[in-house]
Amino acid sequence: MNTVDELPLFSEPGEWKGRVDGPGPEHARWNSVITSAADDTHDAVALLGYASDEGVLRNSGRQGAAAGPEAIRGVLGSLAIHDDHPRVDAGTVCTQGDDLEGSQEELSQRVQQLIAKNNLVVVLGGGHETSFATHRGLHRALHSKGLETGSAHDEQSSIEQSTFEQGSESAGATDEVGSTGIVNLDAHFDLRSAEKPTSGTPFLQIAELVGDKFDYHVWGISKPNNTKVLFDTADRLGARVVLDEELLAMTPQQVANLATATCHEHEHIHLSIDLDVLPANEAPGVSAPAGLGVPLSHIRAAAKAIAATGKVRLVDVVELNPSVDVDNRTARVAARLIDDIVAAAIAAKAN
Repeated sequence: MNTVDELPLFSEPGEWKGRVDGPGPEHARWNSVITSAADDTHDAVALLGYASDEGVLRNSGRQGAAAGPEAIRGVLGSLAIHDDHPRVDAGTVCTQGDDLEGSQEELSQRVQQLIAKNNLVVVLGGGHETSFATHRGLHRALHSKGLETGSAHDEQSSIEQSTFEQGSESAGATDEVGSTGIVNLDAHFDLRSAEKPTSGTPFLQIAELVGDKFDYHVWGISKPNNTKVLFDTADRLGARVVLDEELLAMTPQQVANLATATCHEHEHIHLSIDLDVLPANEAPGVSAPAGLGVPLSHIRAAAKAIAATGKVRLVDVVELNPSVDVDNRTARVAARLIDDIVAAAIAAKAN
């Protein structure tokens, strides 16, 4: 069962709170400039919450990530803004009971609608089950699949169907939209095979969805925390893997250079950040804290460099568990990463 049970399947944005120093643009912070998304919102930075940790439960993890979106918003609200690019809050999707598949479909449709209007979509998780739903929305938007307008909940065909049976969505897709690369900064592959979707299955689900178009880069993998079958699955799917130890041997600038080179291979990028890639002292508030981890300096360098290419269409930041966080430390890291990514993406668009 999902640990957040007071929200409907979709809820409109609430009031943002945070420090207020004055009314003018010279005092701008997220809380003072962000507005609610409208049906015609376009070319904006669109935040969308996903209050879900049913996938974490199914994966035998520590629940609590469903409270992640509000914790991130709470910290992000006080961060200063140094541009006039529009930022909108597109609300929150919430898993109802154990109906993970239903909320994933809702999230996919809302992501699709936002991306179709050329918004940069930043999804606040939620467990890593977030990423299958968000990528499916990106895939549909790029290939003109699914809903174009209207309420995301108006049509929910195939929700009862197993998510693992929906690979036919890639049928008929052409190369005209260009290739999409996934960069996942994560200690875990999340390529597990299971009867139902979990927080450990999203990228295998994506591979089944898009077929031979699957292009997966996963950086920060902890060898002791991933079994041989997961390494074999990654190899079979052609995943490009960088271990945590390999990243630690690089400087932040070398990591940034790798990120830039990786993005040059693709027209579109889906950036996913699982906060458990960070050391436990920097990100204690996750389901599975890292025994080693990759320092924030390296993860931040990668994220900023990826955003600076101007190719990022979708970002999800996942696995924040406020119930085990220390002094909002992990929420602060998540908010800073989001602010950095958004600033770099806006600067790239301006150029």
